[in-house]
Amino acid sequence: MLPLPVTFASVRRDSLRRHPGGSRHYRSTRDILLTRARITNLGFLLLAAFAVVSCLVNLAWYFSAPDEDAADGLYAAPRGIWETLPRDRALEELDHLIMVPGHAIWKGASLEARFDEDQWVLEPYQRGGGRIAAFFKHIAEAADLARRDEHSLLVFSGGQTRPASTTTEAESYMRLAHVSDLLPTVSPSSSSSSPTTLRATTENYALDSYQNLLFSVARFHEYTGRYPARITVVGYEMKRRRFTELHRAALRWPATHFAYVGIDADGEDKGVAAARAQEGELQNGYLPYTEDVYGCHGTLLAKRRARNPFLRFHSYYSSAPELGRLFNWCPSRAQGGQTAVYPGPLPWDRMK
Repeated sequence: MLPLPVTFASVRRDSLRRHPGGSRHYRSTRDILLTRARITNLGFLLLAAFAVVSCLVNLAWYFSAPDEDAADGLYAAPRGIWETLPRDRALEELDHLIMVPGHAIWKGASLEARFDEDQWVLEPYQRGGGRIAAFFKHIAEAADLARRDEHSLLVFSGGQTRPASTTTEAESYMRLAHVSDLLPTVSPSSSSSSPTTLRATTENYALDSYQNLLFSVARFHEYTGRYPARITVVGYEMKRRRFTELHRAALRWPATHFAYVGIDADGEDKGVAAARAQEGELQNGYLPYTEDVYGCHGTLLAKRRARNPFLRFHSYYSSAPELGRLFNWCPSRAQGGQTAVYPGPLPWDRMK
């Protein structure tokens, strides 16, 4: 039991005795605060219960509040998603990403129509000059490299960039490779009864060349459960410097684990056409990325928006959570300006 308190009446009489003449002044605040007050066991229990509830509420808020990683988009997919992925264990042995960036959308169905411009969704500048033949050469060369390396995964990359099409660049390239019987497969084991697994897939969200590379790395992880140890890009020769000097460096990917295979178009007037194409690449591709390394400001951002008429967005925040901060990296002036390279940890930091 608590000690018996002094009654309010006694406190009041004592207060009056301290002031001659019967003045109705009370004791100082300090004296009142130090005086024992009446309290019951019930009141004490109520106060204790309130303190416990308050503590529990604060603990619940603390542990349920989103942490810094969640705020940055770093989170794993729910178990219910992973349980629907029947990933062949052989895919875990793949370590070589072979990527083909898309440039147009093939809408044909037969192999014979692959060089028919009317069977492609093209920009005006892409007509003529042997560009369609170059697209197919990219596909065929990458597929050949993949067939020769059993530890590789072929990834066609490119989003649904054209309002006139209901498919993506990547899916159209994959379809053309399929009808051409070019797609590599996983070598079946003697005890395996599962259907043939392709060593080829699509990356359906990239809106520019930087995203072609970054998103294909994420798609590789989504498809195999691991990150690649090597990357080979098959594309235009004129874009070699953009990928090897700028995009690779933006990802801080080691140069010793990166290769580029360049194949340009064979136009009738190759000299003039090649010079015009190289100048276009310099002014519209290479130079803009030297000033905006991650393509997330000004002109390059506007291009991404223009190439996303169907409002698509990727799933890689959950399937490749280690890259979440890199996806979000868009350096401001306070972070070093538009050429500041992402400084955070990356899964391939230990590669040399």
